[in-house]
Formats: sequence, structure tokens, C-alpha cells
Amino acid sequence: MDAIALLKADHKTVEQLFRKYEKAGPNAHKLKRKLVDQMVHELSVHAVIEEQVFYPAVRARADELGDDVLRALEEHHVVKLVLAELDGMPPEAERFDAKVHVLMENVRSHVLEEESELFPAVKKAFKPQELRTMADVLEMAKKAAPTRPHPLAPDTPPGNLVAGAVSAVMDMGRDALRTARRKATSKARSVVGLRPKTQTPRPAYEAAGDAASP
Repeated sequence: MDAIALLKADHKTVEQLFRKYEKAGPNAHKLKRKLVDQMVHELSVHAVIEEQVFYPAVRARADELGDDVLRALEEHHVVKLVLAELDGMPPEAERFDAKVHVLMENVRSHVLEEESELFPAVKKAFKPQELRTMADVLEMAKKAAPTRPHPLAPDTPPGNLVAGAVSAVMDMGRDALRTARRKATSKARSVVGLRPKTQTPRPAYEAAGDAASP
């Protein structure tokens, strides 16, 4: 797999999440929250590896693609702002669906531009072996990438490399804490749901009557 194929696979994964969200019913709040959490993760990681590896390599190789990269970075910035808002918003909120649809529109537009314009130009600028090597670097970057959006962090080297490492550690802690809270909440709900109903004691005269019966 080369770098272009890897990034396109990421795009496909996100598009599948979008379609699942669009098919979810208006009251499917739990499902929508789960899907948005996955969007936050996938898009945050994808943006970081493009910013740390792909875009710098493109700018270094092809000056004529510099403006395309700068536009892509600004599109990332807008997406990360919306992701950051969705990350802490309950799915029952009035604007939750609206924000998700704005997110999908922006990401789909960004993907269309990359796949129809930037990626073909990059394929011409790089040798096949170089793109395969870049894919390996992108895979390595994925393992250390932040899992949440950080719209105020630097998005170009060397600042984004340092900020990304720090953010990744912070995100690991936040993810672990969120998982622990959800497990605790789920366990508490299951305990409440399985608790046997308390039986109302029978009056003493009824019990006495039963004892006197033949």
C-alpha cells in the first residue's frame, strides 16, 4: 500500500461512519454518540498524520502544490473546531445534528478536492517507491497521533511534532477516563436493573389466618 491508498482508505472509513449516522433515527441518541466518537477519533488521527508527514513532504517536493496544502490545512482547522465542539456535546442537544451535518459537508468537500486534484498531482511528483515508504511513515505516525482534535495546536513542523506528542499523551488519559466512567455508569445501570423488587410484608392478621386454615 502506498501513501495515497492509505489516506483514501481513511477517507472511506469516515464516509462509512457518515452514512451510518445519516441512516440513524432522530431518537437514536446512543448510536449517534458512538458514531460521532468514532468520527472524532478517525478524523483527529487522519488530520495529524497528514499534517506531520504527508503535507510537509508534498510542500518540500512540489512548490506549485504549496497553495493546495495551505488550503487543506485551513480546511483541517475548520473541521477540528467542529469536532472539538461535538466532542463535549450531548447528542440530545438542539444543535448536535446540525453540527454533525456541517462536519460531514466540510469533510466531504475536503476529500473531493484531495482525491480529484491533490492526490493525482502528488502521484506525478513522487516515485512509487517513495509513496510506499511514505505509507510506512504514516502508519508509524498513526500509532503516536492524538485521538482528539486540537484546533489551537500548531499544524506545521516542527511545532506540530512536539504538540502532537504531548496531545497524544493527554488524549490517552482522557480516553481512559471516559471509558472508565462509561463502564461504571453501565455497571450501575445493570445493578439497578437487576435489583429484585422488595416484597411488601403481609399484615400479621393475614399470616395468622393462613396458619389457622386446615
